Amino acid sequence: MVCDLERASVPEIAEALAGTDAAIFAAGAGPGSGAERKLTMDRDGAIKLLEASASAKVPRFLIVSSVGAENPPLGDDVFSVYLRAKAEADAAVQASDSDWTIVRPGRLTDDPGRGRVRIDAEPFHGTIPRDDVAAVLDALLQADRGTRLILYVNAGELTVEEAVEAVLRRASPAT
Repeated sequence: MVCDLERASVPEIAEALAGTDAAIFAAGAGPGSGAERKLTMDRDGAIKLLEASASAKVPRFLIVSSVGAENPPLGDDVFSVYLRAKAEADAAVQASDSDWTIVRPGRLTDDPGRGRVRIDAEPFHGTIPRDDVAAVLDALLQADRGTRLILYVNAGELTVEEAVEAVLRRASPAT
C-alpha cells in the first residue's frame, strides 16, 4: 500500500494502518531537500503517522530519528532544521501513549548491511547501512520489549540480535 504522509489525512492513514500491530516511521525528506520539506516530512509526517497510529489503536510505534536530535542546533541551515524536526517528532512520540522506541542512527549509507551493529542508550557518532537499521527495527519488534527507550545505533561488532538483547538487558535488568 502506498500512502503519502504529506498529502493523506490522519483518517486516511489510520485506515491504512487498521489491524496492524506496529507502525514504523522510517521515511524522510532525503538528501537534497530543503528546510521546508524537512519540516513537512521529518516532523509533520512522523507526527501524522503517530496520530493515525493512535486513532487506529496500533499499540507499537517505532521511529527512525537521528543522532544529534538529542541536542539540535539553532541554526537556519538545512541540517540544523532537520535535527530540530527530528527532535520535535521525537518529543511528540515521547509524549504519546504508544509503546514507542526511538532509534537514532548515525549517518546512513547505502552499503550492503553487515548484520553487525553497536546499540547504546547514550549518543555516539558513526555510520550504518540502511539495511542494518532495518534489521535492528525488525529485531526490536521481534523482541516485543524495549519500549519507551531511545537507542543509538551504528555499525559495530555484535550481531543485530546480540546487540538488541544486550541493550534491552541493560535497559531492564532482572530484579
